[in-house]
Amino acid sequence: MTNSLYYNIVITGFGCISAAGNNVEQFSQTIFSEPKNDSNTITPITRFDTSNITTKIAAEVKNYCPQEHFNKTQLKQLDRFSQFALLATDEAILSADLHLSPTTAARTCVIYGTSIGGQETIEQAYQQYYGQNQKRPHPFTVPKLLPSSASSQISMKYGITGPSFATSSACASSGHAIAMAVLMLRTGMVNVAIVGGSEACITAGNFQAWEGLRVLSNDTCRPFSANRSGLVIGEGAGSLILETQQHAQQRNAKIYAQLVGVGMSSDAHNIVQPLAQGAQQAMQAALNDANLSAEKIDYINAHGSGTLQNDMSETQAIHHTFKQHAQQLVISSTKAVHGHVLGAGAAIESIATILALQKQCLPATHNYQQVDHQCDLNYLTDGVVNRNINYGMSNSFAFGGQNCSLIYTRST
Repeated sequence: MTNSLYYNIVITGFGCISAAGNNVEQFSQTIFSEPKNDSNTITPITRFDTSNITTKIAAEVKNYCPQEHFNKTQLKQLDRFSQFALLATDEAILSADLHLSPTTAARTCVIYGTSIGGQETIEQAYQQYYGQNQKRPHPFTVPKLLPSSASSQISMKYGITGPSFATSSACASSGHAIAMAVLMLRTGMVNVAIVGGSEACITAGNFQAWEGLRVLSNDTCRPFSANRSGLVIGEGAGSLILETQQHAQQRNAKIYAQLVGVGMSSDAHNIVQPLAQGAQQAMQAALNDANLSAEKIDYINAHGSGTLQNDMSETQAIHHTFKQHAQQLVISSTKAVHGHVLGAGAAIESIATILALQKQCLPATHNYQQVDHQCDLNYLTDGVVNRNINYGMSNSFAFGGQNCSLIYTRST
């Protein structure tokens, strides 16, 4: 506890799967591509018959065949969201060159977020019971649908015997997973944390429910554009390997970035309407935690969901938090490419932020068409830009006013 390195939290590996690509390399190529209105990441839904719903588009994972990754026995126990979690974690552990012995596994935790969990499993069970009059659903229905099943499956695959649990706070779920891991690492409870989030809820029943909220877009996702028409639901997972800097250096691990600030807050306002003050409080808390002035932040990967209220509220919150520096920030939303991956969003967008710090290049906000005078900040829309950035913030603001902001910096 006396070594100052002990308190520094670093990222030594990451992996992801989403509509933007089935691994980090593909994801990076996609989000750093030039903006275009005919993006092939948001496409007509193929996961179910859309004839009975209005919304016909989603950000589906492309070219994914479960049988190429899991055998029949495994698939009986794995909902689609757990499959994605395992694949993203496999890539993250490989990139971290992390080898777990029984001793190190006891000092490793798994904290994994999801907003909905095993939605496909739930709907299949209801269809079997109510639609097909079966006496009972598949015996593995309960362990497959549990929100904690992804974290359990990860811990079992790698023999991790430290703390393992799920976080579920709507669209901030994986942000809170990352934040909880930071707190555990700082207190010395663990040396390594496998964190992230996964979502796979492109299903008929789920879309019927979302349509009731009237927040889904029928054409595409246009964050901060005056003609934005709503969010586009995506699927996928993002995993990160967090370690104390001391532990990472002891094993000569490559360090991709440092996580220097976490901020969390609750709007305590409304179950669906965002409140700028809550988002502002989370961003300010992250700055305070990192001991940084607002002027130090160069880039924000915004929540930027593409809904009328969220984008306007986040803009107001950034103005209030950063004041005169707000106009100097470069801001973008990658949701226009990979969709709103709900509980996995914060993890995937953290990876986008880390890649931006590594490349010293900022991803653009795709599909932007019209200036909205209520969203009046420097939203990067014309194309990717090379920029010297030292600190990047990633925001996740969820239904119920559950907010999380994370600050990353370049590895030194």
